[in-house]
Order: sequence, then C-alpha cells, then structure tokens
Amino acid sequence: MTTMQSIWAQLSDHPGLIALLGLSMLALAAWVADRIVRRFVLRILARLVQASPMRWDDALIEHGVVDRLVNVVPAVVIYIGLAWLPQVPQALSRVGRNVALACIALTMALAIGALLSTINVLYVQRDPLRARIRPIKGYLQVVQIVVWLLAAVLVVAALIERSPLLLLSGLGALTAVLMLVFRDTLMSLVAGVQLSSHDMLRVGDWIEMPQLHADGDVVDIALHTVKVQNWDKTITSIPTHRLISESFRNWRGMSESGGRRIKRALLLDQGAVRFLEPDERERLRRFAVIDDYLQRKSEELQAWNAALVAAGRDPVNTRRVTNLGTFRAYVDAWLRAHPRIRQDMTVLVRHLPPGPTGLPLEIYCFTATTDWNEYEAIQADILDHLLAIIGEFGLRVWQQPGGADLAAIGNVDPVVASATSRAVAAAIVPD
Repeated sequence: MTTMQSIWAQLSDHPGLIALLGLSMLALAAWVADRIVRRFVLRILARLVQASPMRWDDALIEHGVVDRLVNVVPAVVIYIGLAWLPQVPQALSRVGRNVALACIALTMALAIGALLSTINVLYVQRDPLRARIRPIKGYLQVVQIVVWLLAAVLVVAALIERSPLLLLSGLGALTAVLMLVFRDTLMSLVAGVQLSSHDMLRVGDWIEMPQLHADGDVVDIALHTVKVQNWDKTITSIPTHRLISESFRNWRGMSESGGRRIKRALLLDQGAVRFLEPDERERLRRFAVIDDYLQRKSEELQAWNAALVAAGRDPVNTRRVTNLGTFRAYVDAWLRAHPRIRQDMTVLVRHLPPGPTGLPLEIYCFTATTDWNEYEAIQADILDHLLAIIGEFGLRVWQQPGGADLAAIGNVDPVVASATSRAVAAAIVPD
C-alpha cells in the first residue's frame, strides 16, 4: 500500500503522464469493448437469429446492419470515458468528444443505409412481381440521400460545437446552390414517381430508345439511372428523367397480349397479273382452303355475267377472276387455318400502293407466341410457303435483275452482266 501511494504521489507531480496513461487505458477499454461485443454479443445474436423463424432478422445480419451498429461501441466508450478523465486537458477532451460524436453520427448513417438496402432486398424477395411493377429502390435512395445530408450536418455541428438547428437554418441561403447541385437528383426523383405512378416501366420490360442506342430488357431501376441490357449483352444506362422528357417504346403490351405481330410484304411482278381461265380455276380448286371461295366466286360471277348478257351488254363488261385476287384469298384462308396464328387478333392480307419495285402484298397477323425464336420460325415458315406456292397462281416475285438474269438473256460475260445489273438497280432504286 505504501508503494502504491508512493507511485501515485510521484505521478501526481506529472499530470501530463497521468493524462497519457488515462488516454491509453481509455483506448484499451474501447478496444476491449469492441472485441467483447463482436466475439460474444454478435455470436449470441447470430445464433438467436438462426433459431428464429422470421426472415427479416437474417437479412439484417447478412447485409451488415448489425455489424455497422457495433462500430458505435468504441466511439461511445471514448465519449463517456473522456468525461471521467479530469487530468486530460479540457481542450483535448472537447476535441475528442466532438470527434467521437461525429463518428457516432457517421456510423449511424452507414447503418441506416445498410438498413434501407435490406428493406429493398426483403421487398423484392417477398413479392418479386410487385417489386417489378412497383420498385421502391429509387425512393429508398432518396431517403438515403436525406440521411447522409442530416449526418453531414450533425458531423459538422459536432466538430464545430454548434447547434444543428443553427446550421439547418443557414441552409436557406444555400437553397439555390443546393437546387443546382441536386438538380439531376430532383429531376430523377420526379421522373421516378411518374414512371411508377403511371406504371410506365418495370424491371424485365423490353424497351427501345434509339436515340440512346438502347434496345433490350430493363435490368435495374434506380434513382438516377435505368439500366438496359441490350440484345448484344451490352448495358446502356439511361438517366431516369430522360424517360419522361423523351419518348421510348415499351413492348410489355405485346408480351402481355400473348401475340406478336407479323407485318411483311411480298413484292409481286405486276406484269404477271392476269385473268384466270376456267380450266385454271378448276385446277386451283384442289387447294382445299380456297375451294369454297372459288365455288362461291364462280356462282357470283355467273349470276352477274348472266344479267349483263340478258341486258345486251358487251362481253367486255363481264367480271372475271384474277390470279392475284385468288392468291390473296388463298393467303388469307391459309393464315386463318394456321395453328400458330392468333385468330382472335387481326388477320389481314392487303395491297399496298404499287411502285417501281412491284406491287407489295402485305401480310398482317399475330403469332400465338411472343418467344423470339418461335416467332421468327413461324414468320419464316409462312414466307417460305408463300414464295414456293406463288408459281401455282401464275405470279412472280419481283426482284432487281442480277448478273445471272442478264447472262441468261444472251452470251454475256458474267463480270459485265454483274456491273450492268448494278447500274440497272441504281437506276430503278436510286440511293
């Protein structure tokens, strides 16, 4: 006891040494408190969470919310401990306590940020479909920005020992500056609210925005950007506010309808269009899909033409069946009998205005699937069949003359024929 009193008496003559010793002990206490909490409290908490049937507490552990909260312990120990060290100079104690408060505010902001991320993950896991339709990631990011702003105010207030309310009141003069700094954030926030409230965009939607070279699926909707994975697997980041200020195409309606449109035109040689002879009409009746059409058309024309003859009209006024009209009726009937074409949607075969490249016969219908591979296969099968069957109706597909076409006319050098065909094509369809 006498020895301890002697040591203490000697130390009392060196207040700086006592202060240094106290600070060392305080730092050691903060480290020990951090180790105890991490090694024992966190482990016990993890076991309780694993035993719990609820899922949200597991997410808090997995996403580091509790781990970030633990970082508050050393700062709290230092903040409280400095008040119990009277030998420490007052100025140093105030600085230490202010830094500890700033660390507490910063750590709490990090923990709240992790909590907001956890909320978004739980929201997506609970109802993925609703999360695609009504994502909350953008709103949580806004809350996170507000939290960081408040944390910054608290940190500054703690370091300069001023009231946070005083700093907040001074922000009124900086409103214009803040509006300029956070202009994109505010615009993105408003755009995100409009996109969500009007259900204009969801994760998984196929959108097209040619001006930004975006054509693919939406993979992420955040506060500032919307990420689109294009079909070539590249990623296009679109500013959220541009989806409101500029136009884009959303293919969700096509996907939800269950049918995808086919709109293709066959270019027919107009010089091959003619009337059908009676024997040709009979020969075409072997096509089952237009047998009824030809029978009905024959009866209609016979009645019409008989009335004209009875009235003494010239035979030029009689009506006759054309190979083009019969082919158009065949295409329409064949599409309506096709098992992969939606019959509850528009099925149309029509003429487009003729031009120097022939007479376009447009096919307009919808497939019974929206899968890209199946859609392309159905479309290709339809065009393959029509190109192969068109000769049965005495029609020809129009195409620009090639070198082989010119060479077939006479004994022409293939190189010269190829150059001539290019000149003819350029004259018919100028660049």
